[in-house]
Amino acid sequence: MSGNILSVSNLEVSFRTRAGEVQAVRGISYELKRGEVLGIVGESGSGKTVSCMALLRLLGQNALVKNGSAVFNGTDLLALKLRDLDKIRGAKIAMIFQDPMTSLNPLMKVGEQVAELLLEHNPGMGKAAAKERVIDLFTQVRIPTPEKRYGSYPHEFSGGMRQRAMIAMAMACNPDIIIADEPTTALDVTIQAQIIRLLKNLQTERNISIIFITHDLGVVAELCTKIAVMYAGKILEEGSADEIYGQPSHPYTLGLMAAVPRVDQEREKPLAPIPGSPPDMLSPPSGCPFFPRCAYARNVCADEMPPEYTVGENHKARCYMHDGGAPAENNPFVVKEGAL
Repeated sequence: MSGNILSVSNLEVSFRTRAGEVQAVRGISYELKRGEVLGIVGESGSGKTVSCMALLRLLGQNALVKNGSAVFNGTDLLALKLRDLDKIRGAKIAMIFQDPMTSLNPLMKVGEQVAELLLEHNPGMGKAAAKERVIDLFTQVRIPTPEKRYGSYPHEFSGGMRQRAMIAMAMACNPDIIIADEPTTALDVTIQAQIIRLLKNLQTERNISIIFITHDLGVVAELCTKIAVMYAGKILEEGSADEIYGQPSHPYTLGLMAAVPRVDQEREKPLAPIPGSPPDMLSPPSGCPFFPRCAYARNVCADEMPPEYTVGENHKARCYMHDGGAPAENNPFVVKEGAL
């Protein structure tokens, strides 16, 4: 526990619907150290965003946190009263949302929206000081002509500039943690690279912890020090970025990597998509949720969720292929160091 700024334990989140209870997050645990960048990776619907929104209680009224704790600097966020949580949201833990256009108020000037956050969390700050601070933040995130842009509306910003404004808003109160929910989605490749570089520089300069939610393994390679691979509401593999990329140890992780285009890949060679579809979370499987789509699945995978197997120093994976009794035949991990 030493050195952890955030410890999430056995988090379970469901949604009540007319069709029944959707089990979106099914008992995940992870730890985040100060200055660490954790990438949460997985397909759409895997529970990445829900698990992080639950920490700040930003989910809808039909959401239910059924179990778990999220200890931030010694305080369980899930046990706090909302008025106490309001002092943490935006100030100590900030969030960059996926779509900056819908996250910014189209009827308010962008600079005033950032200033509003500052004034809310700093009651003694005057409007002039808040404006000066916002202009300084705009300069730090490389928004051109920041004094002029302070008075611009969101529709006058490009997509990349809107995302920079959201990063400035997240940085406004010098938070300990930033949760970035797919902040490069819908941006072109050049702007994506600029946003990733900006986050990396800010994290290095201020020693901020970042939780980076994405489905893009290429992005996490650039930014993250640790990676958690999520599928069907569970973390199937977790380890350092070097361990995950150097020794992927779950079939789902192998599938994600095979589906990523490579610069050195032959033109004629097609990408290898993962066959099938994710499970219905109204009635998730009792065994490994990836079982129906897995090329290496065995009978036991359908019946029982695999335990966590240690496959490296800080590297864990939930796959029966790492069990000591698993056969070597058709086993993609048998020759890997630290496996069978």
